[in-house]
Amino acid sequence: MHRSMTCPDDLIRPAEEIFDQAATETELAEAIAAAAADRSALRAAAVSILSRRMKHGRAAIAEAFAARPFDARPVTRAYCWLTDCVILTALDLATRVMHPLHTPTESERLAVFAVGGYGRGEMAPQSDVDLLFLTPYKITPWAESVIESMLYILWDLRLKVGHASRTIRDCLRLGAEDFTIRTALLENRFLAGDAPLAETLNQRLQDELFKGSERAFIEAKLEERDARHEKLGERYMVEPNVKEGKGGLRDLQSLFWIAKYQHRVKDVSELMALGVFSRDEFGTFLRAETFLWAVRCHLHLIAGRPNEQLTFDM
Repeated sequence: MHRSMTCPDDLIRPAEEIFDQAATETELAEAIAAAAADRSALRAAAVSILSRRMKHGRAAIAEAFAARPFDARPVTRAYCWLTDCVILTALDLATRVMHPLHTPTESERLAVFAVGGYGRGEMAPQSDVDLLFLTPYKITPWAESVIESMLYILWDLRLKVGHASRTIRDCLRLGAEDFTIRTALLENRFLAGDAPLAETLNQRLQDELFKGSERAFIEAKLEERDARHEKLGERYMVEPNVKEGKGGLRDLQSLFWIAKYQHRVKDVSELMALGVFSRDEFGTFLRAETFLWAVRCHLHLIAGRPNEQLTFDM
């Protein structure tokens, strides 16, 4: 990476044991020198380096989780940190080395966001990686090349990437039409790129999309919840879906989405001061959330795929 990230200190293992930024930078510098101007050779070398780093990081997280099997929060943050490192490395290679732009125009700006669960900073071992590529106007050939090169690296790493390339106007229009897109935008997390563009998006989302539409959003989320419960079974499921089932993670997330939309908070802990939760209720919420995340992460690790159902054999 051209610019190292600050290592968080709240992961299941020390951040540098999950992803060694300095060693990765050294390996990539050697690969860049060896590949010269051959982009396909550089991509192959980068994929090889990042693949090893991901494998090592995932093994380190799983080993620590096996020793502390209910420490779900540090685990979901650790998977998110590892993913951030890979995403930012791929983005840096695409913008700095593969498609350098020395005199960018006003339209040649790009901001990259994590959205959805990845935007919240919550990832299970087999979670999807949802990205938003934001440009100020219609996407330019340079931005298109950067996004394409970056995505090819991520696909070669076998990451399950969901992505969208949009302008601010696109985000406002699509968010107004679709509550799923609006919810994803509600949880965006700026990763890298043009920071003023990212700030403009979030300000306009608040002013032009979220403000004044609280009732419609709440009603839509409650309708989604009811439809989900009806589909998966209302209660007493002997093999429950810990993500989508009644009382599962999605229900807790829906509660937070509604509160976040209504009260403009960034963290669920802020809801105590607003009177949404008493201290005891907040403790219950956290214990439930931690337990469900722990179960979900173990299910993914055991199955080696995004299995969300607590079956008898599991």
